Amino acid sequence: MWWVVAQKTGASAYNLMDFMGFGSYETAWTWLQKLRRAMVRPGRDKLTGIVEVDETYIGGMEIGKGNQGRGAVTKTLVVVATECNGKQIGRVRFKCIPDSSGKNLIEFIEDTIEPGSKIITDGWTGYKPLSKLDKYEHEVNVISGTGQMAHELLPHVHMVDSLVKRWLNGTHQGKVSPKHLPHYLDEFAFRFNRKLSTYRGKLFYRLIQQAVDTPPIPFKEIIKPA
Repeated sequence: MWWVVAQKTGASAYNLMDFMGFGSYETAWTWLQKLRRAMVRPGRDKLTGIVEVDETYIGGMEIGKGNQGRGAVTKTLVVVATECNGKQIGRVRFKCIPDSSGKNLIEFIEDTIEPGSKIITDGWTGYKPLSKLDKYEHEVNVISGTGQMAHELLPHVHMVDSLVKRWLNGTHQGKVSPKHLPHYLDEFAFRFNRKLSTYRGKLFYRLIQQAVDTPPIPFKEIIKPA
């Protein structure tokens, strides 16, 4: 099992089934779902310093031009926060949200980012309440009229967006339901935030420590409709 945790891209349920010799896909899939629920440590440190924040859609194809962008209804909306360490990407955080309202975005920021940090966003109105919060410095990079693309003005968070979608489509063939997506994002963050770890085997040790403190969840609960 340490192999599944230690390798950078993780493994799909089919990979785990073959590697561990499980008799069914269901068993392998359940194991992975339970492990993902242990990948978020309660009370983990918040992001600090310079942090880019943006939203992205993850999931199925959007239908029709009228549903493009922030109004799309066939994908899961995910808000992403990324530490910026010069040109390097630091730690990341994700959260699935029902819409890009100020309430959801500000709640995510306050839960995720340490006061005193500098937050960089685009000009979306949902981020306007940040200007009323004295505990953050807010830099707005408005895309319209600059002649630059979004990935140029918010390069770190857009790189993370690209990497997580590539991981989901590669390792998991894009077969992730909206109900379980938050746990897959937790797995990506767990791996990404430890990408520079010298000893990959320690990832398994850390996960086992966190699994001990994670309440058990039965299979029926995992597959219960959202």
